Amino acid sequence: MFKAGNFTLPLGKKTYVMGILNYTPDSFSDGGLYNTPEKAVEHALLMQEQGADIIDVGCNSTRPGSKILTEEEELIRLKEVLPALQGKISVPVSVDTFYPLCAEYALQNGAVIINDVSGTFNSEIASKVNEYGAGYIVTHNPCGASDTVSYPDGVATAVRNFFMECISKAAQCGLKKENLCLDPGFGFGKTEKDNYELLDNLHWTKFEGYALLAAISRKRFINKCDFSLIDYATSAADTLAIEGGADIIRVHNVAAAVASAKVADAIYRKV
Repeated sequence: MFKAGNFTLPLGKKTYVMGILNYTPDSFSDGGLYNTPEKAVEHALLMQEQGADIIDVGCNSTRPGSKILTEEEELIRLKEVLPALQGKISVPVSVDTFYPLCAEYALQNGAVIINDVSGTFNSEIASKVNEYGAGYIVTHNPCGASDTVSYPDGVATAVRNFFMECISKAAQCGLKKENLCLDPGFGFGKTEKDNYELLDNLHWTKFEGYALLAAISRKRFINKCDFSLIDYATSAADTLAIEGGADIIRVHNVAAAVASAKVADAIYRKV
């Protein structure tokens, strides 16, 4: 199971859909669409109605070439959007941050998951997550979205080794396995070939009892046609990720993801 505050998501029962709420002016596909409190709440409620199991709030764009906000700048945005969401969203709220101060504020103001894409297991954030009984998502991200690195033993092996390190560090700081979720980091530090190789071998990165998240939605490596068709490509890639063991898929188009996940679950999870 994946536990986040008072929410428990049993693993293997279904694929959980995490809806993306970008409270930013510059995210790569929907920047500026939801960056007022009113628009953010409206979109969060729509995604919840469409079947989102989690709402993931991001205030700091990680698209290729983006300017990373400082901790103080990100906190200003969080203080605008999180209070607006409180009491209106009935599903778990996740906050996409790698700053301890922002993580602590989020946990104090309704968030029950910290989604950390920094590429490191942050023991300070893990400690705060542990204190609140929240969930901690850790992402394989060796160098960001703008650059790539080489993987002499294969990208899936590199991701698996990173996950093993995270599991060990989590145990050392007392974070329970049910509060840890692992993200292989599609699009971060990986070539197009690496991303497809990782998707094809995702099962190799799956650890029994630990939630696995696939965040592929609208990323460059699946953009094979006109961008207006990218959500169809996302559904195809997410279906393969579910086959590979993904428990959670992080998406922009919740309605499409819910529909495709139900079919994938009928095939792969027999539900």
